[in-house]
Amino acid sequence: MDKKELEKRTLDFSIRLIKLLKTLPNNQINNKISEQLFKSGTSIGANYREANAAESPKDFQHKIGISSKESRETNYWLDLLKASNPLLISDISPLWLESDEFRRIFGSIYSTCKRKFR
Repeated sequence: MDKKELEKRTLDFSIRLIKLLKTLPNNQINNKISEQLFKSGTSIGANYREANAAESPKDFQHKIGISSKESRETNYWLDLLKASNPLLISDISPLWLESDEFRRIFGSIYSTCKRKFR
């Protein structure tokens, strides 16, 4: 997968996440989780795009690391969302899987960068 395809994939993920968040029942718990999930979930792609415009290899590595961490955080918030909205598990689970795949992709890129820059 090239960088343009991965940029599109992270953008599509953010759009799907936003659509899900719009469907959640309006209550205090969902509102708090939604805020955090919106921030971390949309940050995955934003930081990946920043990485692709990096000013140096170290800057690229740093931004990729952030994308990986934001993917991990997104999975945490999605886990909480599933626990507090069991009727929506089938809607939430595909996003969890996608976010976990991003974590593995960006984690692998980060590890490769780390080995190169030793």
